[in-house]
Amino acid sequence: MVKIAPSILAADFTRLGEDIRSVESGDLLHFDVMDGVFVPNISFGLPVIKDVRRVTDMPLDVHLMIVNPIKYVERFAAMGADIITIHVESDTPENTRMALERIRSAGKRAGLSLRPATPVSALEPFAHLLDNILIMAVEPGFGGQHFMDGTPEKIADAARLAAALDHPCDVEVDGGVNHQTAGICVKAGATVLVAGSDVFASADRAAEIRYLRGAL
Repeated sequence: MVKIAPSILAADFTRLGEDIRSVESGDLLHFDVMDGVFVPNISFGLPVIKDVRRVTDMPLDVHLMIVNPIKYVERFAAMGADIITIHVESDTPENTRMALERIRSAGKRAGLSLRPATPVSALEPFAHLLDNILIMAVEPGFGGQHFMDGTPEKIADAARLAAALDHPCDVEVDGGVNHQTAGICVKAGATVLVAGSDVFASADRAAEIRYLRGAL
């Protein structure tokens, strides 16, 4: 069954603790960390991860949309992140490899994410270090965007890469996940769906999570 990761980018930060409790029937709690350099927006950072870790037992799924992630991955691990995903486009191949190794050495799950225009083949040199592949179905940087054409094929490519590994590796999809697209993602091979606006705008968030979890 697919795992659901509500994204706190769509939460109300004036009542963040309450909003988190309202989605604890989800499987993971997703964080989009943006630096205003790698993407044209700024969100939140280490203090938010640290504070949220104190109020929930949900696994924290941290997506770093930042340059030079190698400088920060160990600090995010220390703050309580359970899954740390960086972008293959955000640094040199050597630094990307080292960052993934540091995440795993900290006892966390390591992931790589791709912008919509980047092919899945860009992950191949790092595949042996991956516990998570994050396919962006929108341009990273802003919530509430529409699911992009070509995403199902890319999910399928990622699923084939993950299946060829000698260890478990999730295929996660972020961007535009809703009633119309969730089943498409799962059919293509996704094992984790990130849902922000769709969950947090729902009058019954637990019911929405159940619906997405059953999507096919």
